[in-house]
Amino acid sequence: MVHVPRWQLVRARPEVLAAAALAGVVAATALRLDRPGIGWLIAMTGVVIAVAAVAVRQDRPLDWPWALAAVALMGVGTVRAAEWLFVLCALASCGSLSLAVTRVRTLHGILLGGMAIPFASLSGLGWVGRGLAALGRRSGHRVNPRLVASVAVSLGLLVVFGALFAGADAAFAELLLSAVPKVNGGNTFLWLFLFLAVGLSTVGACYLLAVPLPAVNQSSPARSSLRRLEWALPVGALVLLFAAFVAVQIVTLFGGSQYVLRTANLSYADYARGGFWQLAAITVLTLVVIAVVARLAPRETERDRLWLRILPGALAVLTLVVVASALTRMWAYQEAYGFTVMRLLVQTCELWLGAVYLLVLAAGVRLRGQWLAQAVVGTAVAALLGLAAINPERLIAEQNIARSVHNHVLDSYYLGGLSTDAAPALATVDAPWARCRLHGMARDVLEEDWRSWNLSRSAAREQVLDARC
Repeated sequence: MVHVPRWQLVRARPEVLAAAALAGVVAATALRLDRPGIGWLIAMTGVVIAVAAVAVRQDRPLDWPWALAAVALMGVGTVRAAEWLFVLCALASCGSLSLAVTRVRTLHGILLGGMAIPFASLSGLGWVGRGLAALGRRSGHRVNPRLVASVAVSLGLLVVFGALFAGADAAFAELLLSAVPKVNGGNTFLWLFLFLAVGLSTVGACYLLAVPLPAVNQSSPARSSLRRLEWALPVGALVLLFAAFVAVQIVTLFGGSQYVLRTANLSYADYARGGFWQLAAITVLTLVVIAVVARLAPRETERDRLWLRILPGALAVLTLVVVASALTRMWAYQEAYGFTVMRLLVQTCELWLGAVYLLVLAAGVRLRGQWLAQAVVGTAVAALLGLAAINPERLIAEQNIARSVHNHVLDSYYLGGLSTDAAPALATVDAPWARCRLHGMARDVLEEDWRSWNLSRSAAREQVLDARC
């Protein structure tokens, strides 16, 4: 008997088609691609509501914490104008929506589930086609897929060859223009693109509800391929190395800038910038070592479990000190040379890694980490939302302006490239460059409609329009 995959046996129900169409219309109406704004929040909320309605009908509930995280992350564009921050949050929002419909728990499940919707959108095309065909048969009108494909090909050929003929002859071009209805081609294309992109994404999310991923939630039993001495020896050596480094670093960790200035041939750049990246790499690599040990180390006896708690636990604790050292170095470097978006981002990443090590320590107490993968991704989402909450560009501008009061060089050119998030800080500076930068933001606050409304630009409107360059 020929085995037929389950995805070939199911078809999209009418509510899926309605949900995809509704989400596509909402997104095409609300989205403005050139800037963050409330339209992005409306579009994501529409997708989540549409998918949730389908989930209720199919009795496959969403993982609501991830669904709410998707909405919250996309909502950052409503309150912050920094485009780099919104891009990060938008990508994380799409990944959170994917996790909401896949309901995965394991590490490899999250890696697959976080990227599942784009692939499921392609797989869902046949699913939707079968649903349309069934809907046609139910209404008494049989849909011929070959006829639909023929019509689509015909339209494509007419568009391509018509454009070429119009470019070859002005009279024919005028005839086409008189025959074709007057529409804004750019806006129409954008509307269709958004409708199809968001509609297909909604189809992909609903497809994952109807045809779940393979059994990615089942953690395969840990296969012990190492004896206790075989893993304890390298990990113990690392613990001794980390302990020696921490002992040497105690002075520099708590000595601060005065120690750096007193040390021969040691500048802020040598101490902070160079050392930070090595320590950040050590932090990430140590996490890999602990993960491998947790996977391969035996835990049959009580002594096995005791050593598995002590050595990786000690390594995690010492790594937390390394994280603190890296953060101290980056803070010292920023105080010396100024605050930038990149420096604040890497500092946030290092803080997140510190939180991950705390989670690892918590999982190591009972040697049970089924919840760890979701918690790690959850803390990453929380870190992004926390970064948005502190308004990073305003913080950067305020810190650099405060440094200039103490005779530090102020990089006005860099501050001039920040978004309207930094406008309140720039408004406190009575200098021509600050007024000119505020004046230059006028275009951002004036070229705005309801789709791109943003709290940051709205709050800065008065300061920007009153500025005189």
